[in-house]
Amino acid sequence: MGIDLPLIWVVIIAFGLMMYVIMDGFDLGIGILSPFVHDREDRDLMVNTVAPVWDGNETWLVLGGAALYGAFPLAYSLLLSALYLPLILMLAGLICRGVAFEFRFKADAAHRPFWDKMFAVSSYGATFFQGVSLGAFIDGFHVSGPSYLGGAFDWLSPFSVFTGLGLIVAYALLGATWLTMKTAGDLQARMIACARWVTLALLAVIAIVSLWTPLSHPAIAARWFSLPNLYYFAPVPVLILAVGALMLRLLRGTPNAGPFLLTLVLLFLGYSGLAISLWPNIIPPGVSFRAAASPPESMGFALVGTLFIIPVILTYTAWAYHVFRGKVTSNEGYH
Repeated sequence: MGIDLPLIWVVIIAFGLMMYVIMDGFDLGIGILSPFVHDREDRDLMVNTVAPVWDGNETWLVLGGAALYGAFPLAYSLLLSALYLPLILMLAGLICRGVAFEFRFKADAAHRPFWDKMFAVSSYGATFFQGVSLGAFIDGFHVSGPSYLGGAFDWLSPFSVFTGLGLIVAYALLGATWLTMKTAGDLQARMIACARWVTLALLAVIAIVSLWTPLSHPAIAARWFSLPNLYYFAPVPVLILAVGALMLRLLRGTPNAGPFLLTLVLLFLGYSGLAISLWPNIIPPGVSFRAAASPPESMGFALVGTLFIIPVILTYTAWAYHVFRGKVTSNEGYH
């Protein structure tokens, strides 16, 4: 039996995108929460929790995009044709956010409020257009062979707008639970209280998307609710409810890392639900990952370098987070 290169590349791309959601999600979540924290010192403390590591978090987005281009060029061209505007707006948000991140520390007192606002607005914008792109991807694209036949604004729909808002909620929960883990005192208490409400909001978002998607797409409904699939896939929503209940229970006290880890589990379960709904299509509703794959020689050649670089990225990322582990305080930094 030969190596199933297309399947290996799907796993690599899925892993890279999930790592991006995890690593950059709480980073963006801090920007989403920053307008609700009025004390300048507390806002600086929030940003300081990610200052040593934030610029490495988007490595996974670059890896995912490069892997898609190399392994599934048809999917890459169709996705960029269909999602050109929201992806450009997302990247613009990420660029402006990076500039604001650096300038807010260096600006004088008169200009700091501007860069604080830029940091928050660009965090919202980048997150929203990521979610819009996800919603448009779930809805599917009008394609014929290698050509995208839809319009420039086909990505914009009530469902994609809702998923954009829903991703803001998800990243806000990541940010709140990250700050619960990394801060102490009054700021931690406020983040715990915030996380309680945002957890309920995220569970509501997951429930609405889980109902909206099969109601809008009969093929997805058949995938989930036909027998015996219903028995196989039922653990996903059950686990989401169980994790959500455990999260709310932990947030009644003064937790540390538990809520953040449970948020990662919630996002992983949502990610697995998306995979169940769309498999094996890499361009919904009808282009499978095998049909979009590049020649085996290209995939094999690129795989050698990718299998070398992923452990390197994981190693330096793990080391960076290990070095800057622990709580952050305004006076002492990391300890």
